Amino acid sequence: MAFETNKFSVTKKTKLSSSDFSVECNVSVGSDIGKILSVGVKATDDNYETLNGVLNYSGTVDLKLVFLTDSGEIGSSCHSCNFSSKFENEDIVTGQEAIISLSVIDYQIENISGDSVRIVVNINQSAVICEEKEVDSITCNDDDVCLSNEEIEIVKLLASKKEVFDVESELNIKDNIKKILCSESQVMLKSVESGVNFVSVQGEVTTKILYLTDEDKFESFYVNESFKEEIEVESVSRENLVEAYLKVKEDGVSTQIDESEKGQVLTVKVPVIAFVRVYQNELVSVVKDLYSLKNEISISTESFENSIVCPLMTIEEKIEGNLTLDEDAPRVDKVLFFCGNNVNLTNIYVEDDKIHVEGIAKTNVVYLNDETNSLNSVQVEVPFTVSEKFDNGCNGAITANAIVTDVDVVVKKGRDLYYDAKVKINLICAHDSISAVISQANANDLLPEKDYAMEVLFAQKDQNAWDIAKSAHVSVEQIMLQNPELVFPLEEDTSVILYYKKI
Repeated sequence: MAFETNKFSVTKKTKLSSSDFSVECNVSVGSDIGKILSVGVKATDDNYETLNGVLNYSGTVDLKLVFLTDSGEIGSSCHSCNFSSKFENEDIVTGQEAIISLSVIDYQIENISGDSVRIVVNINQSAVICEEKEVDSITCNDDDVCLSNEEIEIVKLLASKKEVFDVESELNIKDNIKKILCSESQVMLKSVESGVNFVSVQGEVTTKILYLTDEDKFESFYVNESFKEEIEVESVSRENLVEAYLKVKEDGVSTQIDESEKGQVLTVKVPVIAFVRVYQNELVSVVKDLYSLKNEISISTESFENSIVCPLMTIEEKIEGNLTLDEDAPRVDKVLFFCGNNVNLTNIYVEDDKIHVEGIAKTNVVYLNDETNSLNSVQVEVPFTVSEKFDNGCNGAITANAIVTDVDVVVKKGRDLYYDAKVKINLICAHDSISAVISQANANDLLPEKDYAMEVLFAQKDQNAWDIAKSAHVSVEQIMLQNPELVFPLEEDTSVILYYKKI
């Protein structure tokens, strides 16, 4: 008897262990630095390569500095620092797809010398790898082999695509902008859908603009721009499962001011990097059980995990907190501006049918002290926990992206700062299912010949015809034909009679 091997592939998403590392950035701002007022830091991965046991990647740390020069002027500067890092794990295989997530934990200004500054940035890295695994399943066309088949649902990766597109905003400004000090752009995914040969991605880009007016006043505002982008992906249909990850390409963000009859026109262009993955549901027929009418059969089974994409989940909630200045810090007489907004997610867990996300929101507050007529800065850190009902059965890898918008900081009683903002979190989850198939079968010794014409089997309640036939090494059809009065599964213990033709 000959058993044939059939192969099918399934997708498994695995979250790699997170870790921390540091990047040292040495930058020159072009003017002698008197005091650093604000540092905005973001880390972005660029390119990666998966090899057996290791995921190597490169990235950039983007710095946006606001500072006082030695002569008392307000200056600003943007810089990118390249770095490389890696993940090591035995589950990583050459050619695998990966999504890397980087978040800035904190930074330290190590040294200021003339127009140069050295900043050490502490980064947390995490990643999810997407593995395509081949599973062996067997079949047999031999009349002496009885098979019990079942259909199982599997999910496999159909296609993936990376694309960069620009989201542009244009608005009229009432104030005359003397200098843009800082622009901070963030992107949030709202929905992702599959179409015929394309994936539609909808989201919103939020940009905070901090500027100096002609009267040397600090002003800021948010620019919100919704977008819908269709990314061409061949072989995609409306029935496919899709997911998307969005990032801002920091080094490509640009702002431009033009004069018009109505005043100034500000154009903000934000490049967005979109990663999309398309998955396909399939029903695969596999052998659940088998036996032979003539031989003993030895079988081997193989278990496998399959990840099913869950619908995109978004949490949006207000967060707030307070900071009391140290006793030796100058009191706050007036908040001038705040920038360098950042959010770092520290923990995600599911408990009591809810998903809980913990994190820390940060911003740099620059304020005026009347007594010394000086500009001072302090970083406000606000820990938070947000929760949302979570009963969709997703038990696999979770990828999260968070932004903070509508940030506001006010002073209370000179030494207390009150922070409030809105946090928006995208959660991309997967449901992991475990299945098993018969992957190998071998025919062994011949069964002893039956030297009798009739056999009585004592069957137990709840047994079905397959179980009884397998134990007797006869076909299910023989059980049913020779015992037409029986109803399966059995409602009580009963006797099953088998007749054999003797030559």
